[in-house]
Amino acid sequence: MIRMVIIQVLISIFLFVNSLMIFTFFKKAAFFTNTRYIFFAHTLLCDSIFLALTDALLVMSYSRAPMTGGLCIFLVIILESLSVATSLTLTAMSLERYVAICMPLRHSELSTPMRAIYSILLIQALSSVIWIIMISILFSAVSLRFYTNPLICSLEQMIVFAWQGHLSSALYQLYFLVMSLVIAFTYVKIMVAARAASSERKTSTNKGLRTVILHGFQLLLCLIQFWCPLIESTVMKINMNMFIELRYFDYICFILAPRCLCPLVYGLRDKDFMVVLKYYALFGCSKIVFVFNMDKTNPKWRKKITAVR
Repeated sequence: MIRMVIIQVLISIFLFVNSLMIFTFFKKAAFFTNTRYIFFAHTLLCDSIFLALTDALLVMSYSRAPMTGGLCIFLVIILESLSVATSLTLTAMSLERYVAICMPLRHSELSTPMRAIYSILLIQALSSVIWIIMISILFSAVSLRFYTNPLICSLEQMIVFAWQGHLSSALYQLYFLVMSLVIAFTYVKIMVAARAASSERKTSTNKGLRTVILHGFQLLLCLIQFWCPLIESTVMKINMNMFIELRYFDYICFILAPRCLCPLVYGLRDKDFMVVLKYYALFGCSKIVFVFNMDKTNPKWRKKITAVR
């Protein structure tokens, strides 16, 4: 019960912060024209839905409340797709920083809001591929009774063959390999640009480099999350108490932790976004005047935005 209370408190805090940031994004039209903030808002939405659904499943599992197999399949597909979508969005955000820092003259041409929307649609499509394959295997293996029978919903219920779990793990690791190569490429390119940058651009370049490093760390935590079900299923066969301890640890470290890093990486570290966030967090009690940089490497995009009450 104490652990459940701790988890509920943590999730409530994360959902409140994420909701406030999403509200801030939609309240300022200037954020809609910046690819970086569009990707950020998409990540917040994915993480918020993911946290809310995983918490609901956790509470149901703790209280031993069953649901039908068909509903469980639907929820698991959404959860796993959102998990992969977050990782792919982090990769897209790293690419956006690479274009902004290493190709500043073409950034306004390549990084447009419409292309960001197309990228998000592509991310959602790619994140669904793994679970379309997994559910196709499940449909061919179970009877119609499975969809109406009550069960305690979990990822393990979707794995009917041992090789199915291995195939899922292999696909996740393939995705992770591609994403890791992309982030490593952007890191090397930004690092080279940082060394060659003038003193005026060095600050923004170094900040972009730190952002890519943080994305890489988030991606590593997401990869470990993909491995967790295989490790947990092995431990469950050996010792049930150890399985319960391991699942609690994995949930805190590899599910909650990566989701709280995204607001820190882009929300709280971004001065422009933070100014507007403080304004709405304080219910508009003070006037704010700030300079919003559509692209800090391209002076012609500097815009002044004033919010007055």
